[in-house]
Amino acid sequence: MIESAGTKLRYVASGCVKSGAGDLAARLKAILEGLNEVIAAHGPAEVAVEKVFVNVNPQSTLALGQARGTAICAAVIAGLPVAEYTALQVKQSVVGNGHANKEQVQHMVRQLLALPGNPAPDAADALACAICHAHGKQLGSLSTRGMRMKNGRLV
Repeated sequence: MIESAGTKLRYVASGCVKSGAGDLAARLKAILEGLNEVIAAHGPAEVAVEKVFVNVNPQSTLALGQARGTAICAAVIAGLPVAEYTALQVKQSVVGNGHANKEQVQHMVRQLLALPGNPAPDAADALACAICHAHGKQLGSLSTRGMRMKNGRLV
């Protein structure tokens, strides 16, 4: 979670909602309840989530999609707008390279949020998605007349 004021970004919090063991329904309920607590504690104004990519393992992709859907439901139930970004868009926005590796994302998140150390890989991914959203809002306030998209970039 970050705060965005103009071009200034400030780290607020990051963490992991653990679903534990058990059947799928119980694990999704744990995710929903955990996110409800986060939303209640921090009162975000908006939510940004990464779009699901197709993984080598279809079962993993399906499970990730269900967890992601639960996260979106938590936001929608709380009345929050939800923005979705591909991993390519997030990396392009934060690192400047849509094919950046995890270490590059961690490093840039650390730099952009003035963190004392690199965040954990999952936290860096989530914070990068939030940064991408903040950058997109700034871009939306700029004139893009006459520009076009090429390889995920405005040119």
